[in-house]
Amino acid sequence: MERALQEERATPLAEARILGVRVHRVGMDDALERIEALIRRAEPSLVITADANAVLIALEDAEFHALMETAALVTPDGFGLLWAGRRLGQPFPERVSGVDLVERLTRLSHAKGYRLYLLGAAPSVAERAAQNLLARYPNAQIVGVQHGYFTPADEPAIVAQVAAAQPDVLLVGMGMPRQEKWAWRHRQQLGASVMIGVGGSFDVYGGVVKRAPKWLQRVGGEWLWRLLQDPRKIKKVRNLPRFAWRVLRERRRQESATP
Repeated sequence: MERALQEERATPLAEARILGVRVHRVGMDDALERIEALIRRAEPSLVITADANAVLIALEDAEFHALMETAALVTPDGFGLLWAGRRLGQPFPERVSGVDLVERLTRLSHAKGYRLYLLGAAPSVAERAAQNLLARYPNAQIVGVQHGYFTPADEPAIVAQVAAAQPDVLLVGMGMPRQEKWAWRHRQQLGASVMIGVGGSFDVYGGVVKRAPKWLQRVGGEWLWRLLQDPRKIKKVRNLPRFAWRVLRERRRQESATP
């Protein structure tokens, strides 16, 4: 067993550098395999589901950039990031989003008994998400639920509550980069082997937000669908042209540097 754990630690994942920010070149199956390995390793590990906005945040936020560099897994989440990977000659196999990871990990919990804890979203939303996920996967081990609208004074009790539930995976839906910083800051006390920032995923499974049709997801239009349902996401959408401009500028720099 010890030898297997050492091999898991040593196995590198292929990486891309998008504007200098590290993102792993993985597909969904690769990501799930790595998450299972992290569960077996049983040391606090952070997984970040990164979109174009995450890259821009990392370029301006040193703490978040450091987390992107040291996270056990950074998945490509979003059409903008997949487009950037192709433009920069570092293509990603597919999108690996937080909302899809939630469903796939619940399925794995149903099959293998992994213990999941849902933390985030507005009061009652995560509870409904848990109920709806359990309706699909009745043997899944969702060992706790807590909304994300708490104050700093509440944090010690919430951290203790999560630790008492002994989750293998803590799914944190409090928005980027708050969710990643919060999970990593409390990693030793939380007791979870894997902590994953999943953004607004609980809103989807809790019925607050309807997910885009499959065909729209396939052509990269889910961001528009989400914007139409929640105009507060306009800030993220406004960042897309800035991200695209920086990617194209980097592409031109690469071309000019090629003999």
